[in-house]
Formats: sequence, C-alpha cells, structure tokens
Amino acid sequence: MKTRLAFLLLALLLLALFAANLFFGTVHIPASAVVDILQGHPVERTAWTYIVLESRIPQAVTAMLAGAGLSVSGLLLQTSFRNPLAGPSILGIDGGANLGVAIAMLLPFGNAFVAGTFSVGGYVLVILAAMAGAWVVMMILIAFSRLLQSNTMLLIAGVMISYLTSSLISLLNYGATEEGVRSFMVWGLGSFSNVTVDRLPAFCLTMIFGLLISLLLVKSLNALLLGTSYATNLGVHVSRTRTLLLFATGLLTATTTAFCGPIAFVGLSVPHMARLLLATENHRILLPATLLTGACLTLFCNILSVGPAGSIIPVNVITPILGAPVVIAVLLRMKN
Repeated sequence: MKTRLAFLLLALLLLALFAANLFFGTVHIPASAVVDILQGHPVERTAWTYIVLESRIPQAVTAMLAGAGLSVSGLLLQTSFRNPLAGPSILGIDGGANLGVAIAMLLPFGNAFVAGTFSVGGYVLVILAAMAGAWVVMMILIAFSRLLQSNTMLLIAGVMISYLTSSLISLLNYGATEEGVRSFMVWGLGSFSNVTVDRLPAFCLTMIFGLLISLLLVKSLNALLLGTSYATNLGVHVSRTRTLLLFATGLLTATTTAFCGPIAFVGLSVPHMARLLLATENHRILLPATLLTGACLTLFCNILSVGPAGSIIPVNVITPILGAPVVIAVLLRMKN
C-alpha cells in the first residue's frame, strides 16, 4: 500500500511539474493563453504559440527523459559495482563525450566549426562529436569488462579513463582560441533547451530504447545484489549482463550529454533519493521509482533555471546544489 501511494505521488508530481514547465518561462504568457494554445485555439500573440509548442514542450520532454536516463544509469552502476558513490561520470562515459566536443571545438581546424556551433549544421556536429567520444569510451569499457572479471578493477579503469579525458581536455583548452574556449564552456554549462522539435524524435527514441533495456535487466540486477557468485548460481550470465548494463548506461549517458551537455549529480544522487523514499533494494520497485524521481528532479531544475528578470541560470549550477547534500548524507550514513 505504501509503495502504491509513493508511485501515485511521484506520478502526480511528475504531471504537475511537466505542466509547470509549460506555464512558466522567461517570457510571461497568461495561463489561459497556454491552455488555449494546448487546445489548438488562436491566442492574442502568435509568438506565444511558437514559444509553447516549439520551445517549452520540447524542453520539458527533454528534461524529463534526461533526468530519467541519467538516474537509471546511476542506479545500474551502483548496483553493478556495489558502490553507493558510483555514477555515470565514474566510468568516464560523459568524459568521453566532453572530449569529443573539445576536439571538435578547440583544435585549430575547429575555428570554422565554432562559428557555426549554434547553427543547424554546427549543432549536428556537436552532437556527433559528443556521441563519438562517449561511444569510444564505452567500447573500451566493454572490452575491459571481458578482460577484467573484477568489478573493482573495471571501476578503477573507468576512473583512470575519466582522469585521462580530463587531462586531454585541459591540454586542448590551453592551446585553443578564446572563442573556442568560450563556446566549449557554454556547452559545458548544460541546457535542456538545445533539443528542438526536429531533433526531439531522435532524442526520445534513443532514450526510450535505453530505458527499456534497463527495465529488462531488473531480474539480473536483483541477483547481482547477492554477489556475482550467487548470481551465477541463480542462472545469471554475469558477463553478458555487465555488457548489456554498460551498453544501456553508455547509450543513456552519451545521448543526454550529446544533446544537453554534461548534467552533474543527477545520476549519483537520485537513486539514493528513491531508496530513501521507498526503503527498498528490490529493483522491480526501485528502478521505476528512480526513473520517476529523476524525471521530477530535472523538471524542477528546469523551472529553477528561469532566473530573475527573465535571465537563464545554467542547469549545472542548480543540480549540484540539489544533489550534493544527498551525497553528503550518504557519506555520513556510510560512516555510521
């Protein structure tokens, strides 16, 4: 009964936050006008229709799926590595995406690229560069997962990849032009507004595919909670499960980072929020709850990103403020 009530509250909160994302933004639009636009009726200003249909709805859908994807990725990694502080960034997948974009923006041949970064063609190249970097790291991790039977060793390999990509990005920044560094910095602040209507179908299909793979791993994840030996005795193919897990995590993280930029702390903190809410480790309950909680959190962050006087606050400024206290609480619980 408690679980059903928690899911009902999460679903209602998700609907309320999604609606709030449509009614609130940098431009004030009367609530009655928003309702008329959603019903297909004409309104006083045609610009309002464009803002709601072409900007706010895609932005809300993007925030919802990005939060769900990153949160589920964090849960998969925390379960697989049996480490409460594991997250999508721990294996360097988002670092690979950052490196791909850095190579495209900061190398000398990227000057012409930077000039078109925010054009249609330029932004497509940003997405392709981020996806390529993330997928290269993911392929390396899958290869390591077949060579390293220990989850701890694979975790250490991921951390080393993160350090390596970070160092390479710093080196690229050192020799880049001022314009290139500024463009890369703006991309790194993160935003849910980059996914326009024409890009939304590709983003949605890829994210939903990754989430479906994650849901199919629920039984194996519950077995992994008992340890790899017990999971093997229960008939779980641990190596195959780990490969699928890395694939799902890489797909969700790479897609989110490519389209929205690096979004910090969501994958690390949201699984713990779901655990505190439901007090369970059963992934049949925990994984859907993590999905809904992550979607609610990023929708809430998207509302908070609307600053005073219509200014925009970067998403990566807000998510650490909400996520860091959760991580600190987890550390204190581990100590006790």
